Amino acid sequence: MNTGYYYELNATTVPVAGRGFFHRFAISHFECGLLYRHGKLLGLLDAGRHRRFGFGYALSKVDLRKTVMDIAGQEVLSLENVGLKVSVLVAYQVQDPVKALHGVQNWYGYAYHAVQLALRSVISAQPIENLLQQRLEVGKQLLARVQPEFAGLGLAAHSAEIKDVMLPGELKKVFGEVLRAKQEGQAALKRARGESAALRNLANAARLLENNPALQNLRLMQCLSGAGASGNTLVMGVPAGFAPLKNGSQSKAGNPSANPVD
Repeated sequence: MNTGYYYELNATTVPVAGRGFFHRFAISHFECGLLYRHGKLLGLLDAGRHRRFGFGYALSKVDLRKTVMDIAGQEVLSLENVGLKVSVLVAYQVQDPVKALHGVQNWYGYAYHAVQLALRSVISAQPIENLLQQRLEVGKQLLARVQPEFAGLGLAAHSAEIKDVMLPGELKKVFGEVLRAKQEGQAALKRARGESAALRNLANAARLLENNPALQNLRLMQCLSGAGASGNTLVMGVPAGFAPLKNGSQSKAGNPSANPVD
């Protein structure tokens, strides 16, 4: 905006020289000011108010806060030569304002294209399965490629993450079927392991009962006490001297032909 003292556009455009003899410049806490006079850089201005006397002054402000570069829907080829659409988020901030403004004409556009090229190189070396299951690792590889490019522009790249991976319709259907088959196989494997564990426990219990007759009698007594607690009549022939037990009347105890009652 034109304040009457200087004309400010953005961090990538050197403003038009200030008008008048007395100039005031206000720099925010998160900014850095580059002061020019007659097109020559005089130095950097920190946060606060600044005054200059004379003609030909101009100020360019650079935002030093961390920000995000959102690159969406890039058409790339995987290792299998399958066309994908990949979106990326790159967190960065300006580290050297002088290099950012003087190194290239438009540092943001240059950095944007550097990320696009690095993304194509990384994705072309990755199978589709890695892109779907190891996004963090792919993001680290992308960050390692863009950091030198950003450093040359006076920028610091902090992180790079794969935001979305969009597959073609047919390939998405195939991956869905593969994933469903894998999940069904894992469920069947877990059921088989559970059944095997149950059989092993039964076999161990059978060996214990076979080698310890007293333990067998104790287990039988536990079962009988649990059945008697239900209040129903129980008639059962038991070896080793056990008599039939019941919860009904005594007259039915001597009748061996009595039927169990549920």
